[in-house]
Amino acid sequence: MTAQIISGTEIAKEIRAELKQEIADLKEKHNVVPGLVTVLVGADPASQVYVGQKEKTSQNLGIYSERYDLPEDTSQEDLLALIDKLNNDPKINGILVQLPLPKHINETEVLYAISPKKDVDGFHPVSLGKLMIGEPDYIPCTPHGIQQLLIRSGVKIEGAEVVVVGRSNIVGKPIANILLQKADGANATVTVCHTRTRDLAFHTKRADIIIAAAGKAKAITADMVKDGVVVIDVGVNQIGTTAEGKRILVGDVDFEAVKEKASAITPVPGGVGPMTITMLMMNTVRAAKLAAGLA
Repeated sequence: MTAQIISGTEIAKEIRAELKQEIADLKEKHNVVPGLVTVLVGADPASQVYVGQKEKTSQNLGIYSERYDLPEDTSQEDLLALIDKLNNDPKINGILVQLPLPKHINETEVLYAISPKKDVDGFHPVSLGKLMIGEPDYIPCTPHGIQQLLIRSGVKIEGAEVVVVGRSNIVGKPIANILLQKADGANATVTVCHTRTRDLAFHTKRADIIIAAAGKAKAITADMVKDGVVVIDVGVNQIGTTAEGKRILVGDVDFEAVKEKASAITPVPGGVGPMTITMLMMNTVRAAKLAAGLA
């Protein structure tokens, strides 16, 4: 058996085409233009690339975009003042403060300061609480992307045994909550494993779907999975560089070995990664519709 490759690149492209049409319809029929602002403090190279990608994607889809690049020594008070201004700006539906922030700024206080109505990252306690009870306004972007990969690849989620490896607030905990909800694209039986799990292989061997988000290169090996498993690999781990200086990236799954047993698997890169920004755009469109009373 050689697995079907679940291409996040292709599925993200499909969703973006749908969003572009929806954004055009909102503008034409309701005079509503979704607005997204990104805030970057400091000059972290990876963060600059990521913010640039978000800005470019926004513009390509027809989303109104603003970007604030603040110096490394920006005070927490000044950052909070900017967020307060953006919370009250009717042109802006989504506020995204790029993490990590400089060490002198309390990330938790900053994230909590963003209005839940504009929390398109889905990290505010109000957003996570509504997700927990099955009434989310915004689903965190990477977990939402994982769910869409499964749905759009025709993977049966209802009744499936899902094992999530990793318990972060960004991926592990939210995706577990999403997939156990009594809802379409969910209704799974979910087990969450982590660094204190005694026998990881015991759990992964019985999984119909494995979501690997442990942050450890090739932690899931072929002897840890059953034939026909579906594998979503969230990990992005650098294990070296090429002679040309290009980063060599692998996931949390031993891709080459596991794909011979899996029925479907995501690659790294090109799997979950392209979905995250796409779901951010989806959340921004939803925020605009909620603000306009259209959702």
